Amino acid sequence: MWLTKLNNKIFMPKAKIKKTTAPPPISEPIILSPTNPVVSTNRILPPENFTTAGEVVNFRDSWRIFKIISEFIDGYDFLKQFKREVTILGSARLPKNDHYYKEAEELGYLLGKNGFTTITGGGPGIMEAANKGAFESGGETVGINIQLPFEQRINPYVKHSVGFYYFFTRKVMLTSPANAFVFFPGGFGTLDEFFEVVDYMELGYMPKSPIVLVGRTFWDPIIKFLRENSSNLVHSVSQEIVDTWKVAHTAQEAFEFIKDAQDRGNDFEDQTQEDIQAKGGPDWRVFRIMAELVDGFEFLTKIHNDVTIFGTKSILPGSSYYNAAQETGRLLAQNGFTVITGGGPGTMEAANKGAFEAGGESVGMNILRESNIHVNNYLTKTIGFSFPFVRKLIITSPAKAFIFFPGGFGTLHQLFELLTLQETGKMPLVPVILFGRDFWHPMIEYFRMLYGNFKTISMVDQKLVNVVDSPEEILKFIK
Repeated sequence: MWLTKLNNKIFMPKAKIKKTTAPPPISEPIILSPTNPVVSTNRILPPENFTTAGEVVNFRDSWRIFKIISEFIDGYDFLKQFKREVTILGSARLPKNDHYYKEAEELGYLLGKNGFTTITGGGPGIMEAANKGAFESGGETVGINIQLPFEQRINPYVKHSVGFYYFFTRKVMLTSPANAFVFFPGGFGTLDEFFEVVDYMELGYMPKSPIVLVGRTFWDPIIKFLRENSSNLVHSVSQEIVDTWKVAHTAQEAFEFIKDAQDRGNDFEDQTQEDIQAKGGPDWRVFRIMAELVDGFEFLTKIHNDVTIFGTKSILPGSSYYNAAQETGRLLAQNGFTVITGGGPGTMEAANKGAFEAGGESVGMNILRESNIHVNNYLTKTIGFSFPFVRKLIITSPAKAFIFFPGGFGTLHQLFELLTLQETGKMPLVPVILFGRDFWHPMIEYFRMLYGNFKTISMVDQKLVNVVDSPEEILKFIK
């Protein structure tokens, strides 16, 4: 394990752990009223040491690390050649006669005609439409593709393309160079990309850039959910951030919102908080990423039979969701499961507290802030990461199930990434459990709209989640 030794001595100085003050004792858990859950079928529990890349691997396999790193090197090198990039994202399933296909084509034409580089995922549907418009106007067209178990073709209007095996490296390349983002209607993948962008912008890992949402019928339910549930109900989303997004009806209107976006350059240096934490330029950053991957995979070899819990950091001790998360942690520990969270306050603290006080394994996978790990007091193991995409890979790699309590951008980002990975066959079907029908019901209705009205997900995709209202119900899907 020379890479681990190299990492410990050179790249990653040992972090200082700052613990928060333990909260006062809380009352017995408040269990919400049970309802009939949405049950998915044909569940397949993952084998040991399964990664979100979709393969069974030994985490000590150094070749896996080099394959990931090679994608970062190739991706950063590929993107250096472009200027004034705008990333357009949307469904691969929308046909050529669809209204939004035509609007995306028109937007691509406007961007190409005005000297912008149009970046898409390189596939069919909205991606093809945007690339086509840019191509026909003589503009630069870029496709950043993903290799899927089923065919993912490059559309014929892409002048420059690069392909990736890993979703997380591909998303870094889709989002890193963009000076503006335009989101058309889509499915789980589009929502994953949307929530990743707004999550990283909120956390300071990406520069603030214009965000344009095309199609009020598609995006209004998401905005309403964030305002009424994530903001008003659990106080995990800022209304002011939502107010900065622009909703457009036409390509011309979308272009007006982004036409003055300034090019930030293409050296990927000193643009984000993660860049600041990884001084030395792109080459040095690649080694830092490799070091964190090695540490993360090595850390995973010490964890078994684990369940990952997500949710807002904003809930307080004594609230119904805090009590329910604590009870969930306790029940999981008593049934032999390791509880994994992001290691912070709120939902994470509650779940870790329940597992810790029941004598179970309680793990935190945190983000480093200025070389410090800010963790709650109820962890038996912890690890910190400078790069959010590495932490995301590690926190979702080994779990037997994923439980989502109410939350905001980060929780929804993790949810839609997992649904995308399962939908596309990049990981097996693992139970995805949403806690709290009062919070999640509008999202379940939204899934039905995606299938019924837009056809951007399939009938089976609607059932990739289970909704529960008590910690005891969670065990039914896991045991």
